[in-house]
Formats: sequence, C-alpha cells, structure tokens
Amino acid sequence: MTELLQTFSNNLLPILIISGAGFLLGKFLKVEPRPIGRVTFYILSPILVFNLLMESQLTLDRIGLMMGYAAAVNFLVAGLAYLAGRIFRLDRIGLAVVVLTTLFSNAGNYGLPLISFAFGQEALAYASVYFVTNAILINTVGVLIASLGHLNLKESLLGLLKVPATYAILVAMLMMRMGWQLPTPLARTVSLAANAAIPVMLVLLGLELQRAVWTRNVRALTIVAVLRLLVGPFVGMGLSSLFGLNASARQAGITEAAMPSAVLTTVLASEYDLDSSLVTAIVFTTTLLSPLTLTPLLLYLGR
Repeated sequence: MTELLQTFSNNLLPILIISGAGFLLGKFLKVEPRPIGRVTFYILSPILVFNLLMESQLTLDRIGLMMGYAAAVNFLVAGLAYLAGRIFRLDRIGLAVVVLTTLFSNAGNYGLPLISFAFGQEALAYASVYFVTNAILINTVGVLIASLGHLNLKESLLGLLKVPATYAILVAMLMMRMGWQLPTPLARTVSLAANAAIPVMLVLLGLELQRAVWTRNVRALTIVAVLRLLVGPFVGMGLSSLFGLNASARQAGITEAAMPSAVLTTVLASEYDLDSSLVTAIVFTTTLLSPLTLTPLLLYLGR
C-alpha cells in the first residue's frame, strides 16, 4: 500500500493538481480552452515532439516500430469495442461513439507528462512517437468514424496534412539521418518551447474536462471505461512482446495503451453531430477513474 501511495503521489498527483487548476480556471473565470488548444496543437506539441526525438537519437527503425505498435494497439482495442457494442445492441451513433472514444487515448496532454514523471526522457521519446501516431489516426480514421461514412474520403485524408506534429517527426528523422544539429539560438528556442508544452497540456486537460456533462447511456460508458482502462494495458503488454519493444518503449507503450479517452474526441463529436453528452461523459469518467488503474500499472512497469 505504501508503494502504491508513493507511486500515486510522485507521478499522478502533480498531474491532477495542475489539471485541477485548469478545471477551476475554466469554471470560475470562464477561460475558453480552444485558443490554448490551438497554441498547443500548432506550436508547442510539434516542438516538443521534435525536441524529444532529437535529444533521444532514436533510430528510424525504432520510430517505425513504435508507430506500428501504437496503430496495432489502437485498432485492436477499437475492434473489441465494436464487437461489444454490437453485442449490447447499441444504436448506430452510440456504436460510433464507443469505437471513437475507445480507439483514441489521451496520449498527449495526459500520457506525455505521466510518462515523463514515471520513466524519464527515453521513455518520453517513445511516448511522443505514440502520440504522433495517435494524432495522425484521429485526423484520418477518427474523422471517418465521426462522420459515419458521409465525409468525402479525400477531405479526410487531407486532414493528415493538418497535423503539425507529423512534420515535426519528419524533420527530426531527416536531421537524424543526415547528422545535422540546430544552431544554438534555434536549439535554445526549441528547448524553451518544449519545456512549456507539458504544463500547458495539463492546464488544457482541466479546461476541457470542466465542460463535461452527464449521460444516461451507461452501457456505452461502461464498455469504453472497461476497454480503455482495463483491457487496453493488457493488449499493450501482449503486443509489446510481439513487437519486441525494449524496456523504455515497453513502459511508454503500455502506459499509453492504458490512458483514458482522448479529449479531442469531444471536438469530433460536436463537429459531426454525434452524441456530445455521451462523449464528454466518457472522457470525464475515464479520466477520473484512471488513477485507480494507472497507479498499480506504473508500479508494475517500474520494477
């Protein structure tokens, strides 16, 4: 019990405090998350990804392996969500919500800081690759699911070009391949912005959760909570052996697989007329419950 409390206080409590501050900021001062989200998405996140990859010097093979692992975890858990939704006879929109919120974990503004606290910089570099893969899938597959098949496929695929972190990983891979380094002024600029990314992500998480509403669709909520928080890490463990991940990549991958539903799914739900109350309730509930499952998982992975 002492080890569990220490793991919680050292790794999860700082995240809860900062995101809690964001929650209170949104509640009492009515701060809108959208502008902060845009700054994070278009500036801070890609710089963080670039900086992590450049500092870690991951090989291109390892980056590709981690991207394949992340995609495999997400699609396998989402497949289980689809089967569960059909078994419990969810309607079409409910099924789309369940698949969407199970497919995409909060790999960015929750997963990255947690892995940084728990396992350090090398694991954080692998987690950033997982995060980029997640972002690419959200802007392609996620849009297709949210639109229930009514969106033009070309428009959906063009969404990939709107993910700045994609360019960050491509530039980092090119520079690593060529052996290039940034000049000192640019290197310091990148380091400064990267250090700001994680705190801003946590404040943004709190701001987004403040807008959550409740839902009566308990079946859908339960399906996602069980798959994201309980089944996800076991899927991650199994696939980590299959993909032959090293220790740091395994810690990062399994932790990301256990993350609650992504906040960005609430944006997709609103944009494509899904059940927004159900989506926000799923994101809020899985985030609220996640310390109960993540604490023993971090303790296990840290041994």
